[in-house]
Amino acid sequence: MSMPHKTKKPRSAAPAATQPTGFRRTWLAAVAGALLLVTIGAWIWVEQDSGVQLPSGHPPIQTTTPKPAAPTPTEQPAQLVDESTCAGCHQSQLKDWQGSHHQQAMKPATEGNVLGNFDGVTFKGETETSRFFRKDGEYWVNTPGADGKPADFKVAYTFGFEPLQQYLLEYPGGRLQALGVAWDSRKHQWFQLMPGQRIDFKDELHWTRPAQNANFMCIECHTTGFKRNYDAKTDSFASHWNSLGVGCQACHGPASKHLEWAQKPDRNAAKGFDVPLQNASQSTVVETCARCHARRAPLADGYQNQHRFMDDYLPSTLTRELYEIDGKIKDEVFEWGSFTQSKMFAKGVQCTDCHNPHSGELKAPGNGVCLQCHNTSGKPVRPQIDGKGLQAKNYDSPEHTHHQPGTPGAQCTSCHMPGRYYMVNDYRHDHGFTLPNPAHARRIGAPDACLACHKDTPAKKIGDQFRQWYASELPVKANASSNPVPRYDDTLWKARGGKPGASRALHLLLASPELPAIRRATLLAELPSYPSQRSLELVALSLKDVDPLVRNAAVEALPALAGAPQQAMLLAPLLNDPIRAVRIAAAWQLAQLPPPVRASVGAGLGKGLEEYEQVQQSLAERAEANLNLAMLYQQSDRPDQVEPALRAALQRNPDFIPARVTLIQWLSASGRDVDSRQLLDDSLRQYPTSGLLHHIKGLALIRQGDRPQALKELREAVRLAPDDDQLRYVLAIALHDTGDSDGACHELEALLQKHPANRAARLVLIDYLRESGQFQKVQQFTAELEQQNPDDPSLKRE
Repeated sequence: MSMPHKTKKPRSAAPAATQPTGFRRTWLAAVAGALLLVTIGAWIWVEQDSGVQLPSGHPPIQTTTPKPAAPTPTEQPAQLVDESTCAGCHQSQLKDWQGSHHQQAMKPATEGNVLGNFDGVTFKGETETSRFFRKDGEYWVNTPGADGKPADFKVAYTFGFEPLQQYLLEYPGGRLQALGVAWDSRKHQWFQLMPGQRIDFKDELHWTRPAQNANFMCIECHTTGFKRNYDAKTDSFASHWNSLGVGCQACHGPASKHLEWAQKPDRNAAKGFDVPLQNASQSTVVETCARCHARRAPLADGYQNQHRFMDDYLPSTLTRELYEIDGKIKDEVFEWGSFTQSKMFAKGVQCTDCHNPHSGELKAPGNGVCLQCHNTSGKPVRPQIDGKGLQAKNYDSPEHTHHQPGTPGAQCTSCHMPGRYYMVNDYRHDHGFTLPNPAHARRIGAPDACLACHKDTPAKKIGDQFRQWYASELPVKANASSNPVPRYDDTLWKARGGKPGASRALHLLLASPELPAIRRATLLAELPSYPSQRSLELVALSLKDVDPLVRNAAVEALPALAGAPQQAMLLAPLLNDPIRAVRIAAAWQLAQLPPPVRASVGAGLGKGLEEYEQVQQSLAERAEANLNLAMLYQQSDRPDQVEPALRAALQRNPDFIPARVTLIQWLSASGRDVDSRQLLDDSLRQYPTSGLLHHIKGLALIRQGDRPQALKELREAVRLAPDDDQLRYVLAIALHDTGDSDGACHELEALLQKHPANRAARLVLIDYLRESGQFQKVQQFTAELEQQNPDDPSLKRE
């Protein structure tokens, strides 16, 4: 059997004082987690090899080198105009738009717009009581504020109308905050948006906190021409918009030149828009919708229509927190992420093939919208859609659905677009257009439409019936040929679960040119757990992929697989990438290389870091952005700016623990141990259930030489955050350093039981087991590693 090389001795549990620890948190909002663009380093780690060498050959994967962006024209850009001017020529579109969700996305809180009962009614929630009333023709709520004391707050705007209506309350500093109680417009009653979480004024999800700040979180996608206009000096907003609701110019762009065009006798095809949407390409249409229908983090204050999607936003990939293992929606991710995985998207289908872009409604009722293409003629609704493989048959029949017409099971969406409820009563369909497969879903732990509808029927019976109906249409088994392309969900299940054959499945699927970009980006994020020459090769080639989401994912995966010189060589060209998200990701990764290597990159890195800094400054209302700035200042030798940025982060959001941890360590590194200990103790009193703070306390005690108390704190950290691998990993190393090898091995085995793909924990465990003479277990954990990734560089070759 191949045996792993003896790893370098893990560093002791006393960390470098200036390196902040990692932090994991599920955020309510669609953007907050992704804002933390900086990769915050772990306190304790196993020293990695310098990386595997890039092979000279190239695998059979199609790549495209990004072309430089075209020069920006010097003429005056188009300006936003009054939305009412569009009505003169576009009556049909106006009629469709009026009354739509887009049109009613945000309105003033007036008599005709407010649906909720404000006749002095009281709603008693789990922790707080709110009273809704009217005063002088205005709408008000008496509810606990940031201090927990009831106070009157004016309702400024409504959000939406069906199936629920939310309310934005005026708050100091130009803020508009989203109340945690909403109106059910179907049941005509008040309800709590996050039931079961017992949110009160101390909670980071309370309506007064940054997570519920609509200026940053919400309003951009409920208005046209929105700018947050945050002033960091006064910590206040002067937000403004061109019009309430999602109007014409939200999608088409500023219309001043279009109005000029309309007056010209020699009209040209462009019609005065920077990006004409009439007869636009699929990518243009889908990226236009993605600005608001994707889970993404902003990279600027608003967007520009002539920009590509990832110039202004960084979209999330299919992470385990956001999506199911098979790619179906899990958290509130909207539509773009699931749609861009679909075969429909791959064949050229776009949002406007199914939805009227002005009303937002389906172009045909019921199954009719699907039957536009899936019918007895077998011809797509538009010639631009690839109709190859489209069968000519009657899909709207019991022969296909195996359900009686008119029943839920006979609806295309029931089987191919299963959904979830968000915000309690808002049902949203998955847009992956997936195929149900009960037996396979059970095996990998994925949701399934058949199993969800027939909960009272034994799962095996459902699987047997499904197999009987669709035997000829089920996917070919993975071992049906000598070199199959594995399924995406099967591959991700193996990779995240550390299953046998994980690396082989990743390599095979990533080499497939048919793999959707968002899935490719998601799988690239798994490669650092499976280092090898092939893994590095695939990441290096993905840096040249035609899709910016793939290039961005490759940038993030590279450091775990390549040494510093290779990183510099491979990332430097991306400083000139045409897409902003990729440029700043490359710049930040390059900034973390050792100074001599970093110097070899040249002047382009300085320009890239300037752009990265500009992005963070444009998000200055967020604690995450201020932490990113502090990290940048530390990395770029600007120590005098580090502490102000960290304190700004805590001023924006005192609950943001990573900023507290970083400031604690920065103070210690600056020789201010008393201040550091005081902040840590104060933080623990304020946040006693934070596993991360107990972890940091334990590390501080190790530095002070109090190992017994340190171990107590490290154990408490693991108890409070049992799913955080890093905390348990550090505890294991600390136990080993104090002579408790059995305790260390126990913790590492528990970690691997939950997360078998954690390579660092596995390698350290093998070392500790070897030290203690447990050679049978050494063989066991080594064999598992070899089954996961036979090309792991730590394995010896006989």
